[in-house]
Amino acid sequence: MIEARKASRREIFGWSMFDFANQAYTLLIISVIFGDLYVRIIVGDAPEYRLGNLLWSAALCLSYAVVVITAPVLGAIMDATRTRKKMLFASYVLTVISTALLYFVEPGALWLGFLLIVVSNAAYATGESIIASFLPFLGPSRDLGRISGLGWATGYAGGLVAAGFALAALGETSLENFDRVRWVGPFAAVFFLLGAIPSFLWLKEPAGERSPPPGTRILRLTHQRLLATLGRVRAYPDLTRLFVSILFAMAGVQVIIAFAFIYGAQVIGWSDSTRALMFVVVQVTALTGALAFGALQSRLGGRLSYALTLMLWIVAIVAIYFVKELTALVNRGFALSLLTEEVFLFAGLVSGLSLGSSQSVGRALVGMFAPVHRSAELFGYWGLFSKLAAIFGILGIGALQWVFGLQGAILFCIVLFAAALLPLLGMDEARGVAAARATPREP
Repeated sequence: MIEARKASRREIFGWSMFDFANQAYTLLIISVIFGDLYVRIIVGDAPEYRLGNLLWSAALCLSYAVVVITAPVLGAIMDATRTRKKMLFASYVLTVISTALLYFVEPGALWLGFLLIVVSNAAYATGESIIASFLPFLGPSRDLGRISGLGWATGYAGGLVAAGFALAALGETSLENFDRVRWVGPFAAVFFLLGAIPSFLWLKEPAGERSPPPGTRILRLTHQRLLATLGRVRAYPDLTRLFVSILFAMAGVQVIIAFAFIYGAQVIGWSDSTRALMFVVVQVTALTGALAFGALQSRLGGRLSYALTLMLWIVAIVAIYFVKELTALVNRGFALSLLTEEVFLFAGLVSGLSLGSSQSVGRALVGMFAPVHRSAELFGYWGLFSKLAAIFGILGIGALQWVFGLQGAILFCIVLFAAALLPLLGMDEARGVAAARATPREP
């Protein structure tokens, strides 16, 4: 039976700080500022911005395609050669440099922006998979939900700090304010650069694998490991079901991450003050959701907790789509005069709870079902399914919004989250954990 050691608090904190640092990229570049800047200012095909939305979708999908191709191979290499921290450092440096270069993307330079988003997001997503592969080495299975929740909560705290400061310092996303708001790339890069330093100081390279002897052909060894893992898929039926669920769930999550603030600007027509408040609401509730469901997972188990997060997502999407009708209903029922953008904050609250909880519980379940000596490889597959999901979801909504508009296309997410629930029906959590612990280590 194989079980992970219990890491020190300092090492767990170092691991969590990578989530703290990289949230600056997710929020400032993908969700809150640069995505809106690229669609409305860099491309600028008003009034419906369908070309901008389509190019933004294509850039993200292409970057995720790079991850889909490379993640399992890089994971197998890291498991075979004990180079997790080196690979993590390489992805970190590439993310920082390419993100800083976004400063040079001016109105009309849509292809330079397209290229830099492909490079920076691919590097960021690769690092996300690598840092997740450390999770099974930080504690026993029963603690992984709590540890994963701590990581996501720390990440959302980092996002709150980074984007809160950026929104205050950079101002509105407009052509008139372009000379200030273009600094979002360098700011996110510096935040990531400095915030991740504790990860490289305190996070240890897992000691479970021996380095291959001199003269070993790494690519051949990697190929053998990949074939061996694929050949034993039947030994991990619950992990397989989880990956299928993640494929659909993360498709919906990535759509919301990529288009939520674009939706607010284009469909809701919110003010800058509501945009800033929405950011705070989402970050605080996402942090709360990650911590709460991390603790809840210890009581209810990962499978049920994960299913609850998916149901919460469906409620959030219904609230987003019917926000105008919900506003009219609330105003009529309580004799109020709320604006649509104010009621939209409620949808943001539910989305934030769903976002933090689903990502935290899903990552913890992968850690529970993955044998520790193949964690990098299997988290590579987690990255593969997550980014394949992003391609499917973002490309799907990009095409649908071209035909139906962004509001109509958002209903696609309900189908995705409902489909993510189905594989969980046959999942046995205890069997999945037992299979991971019982997996023999190959020489």
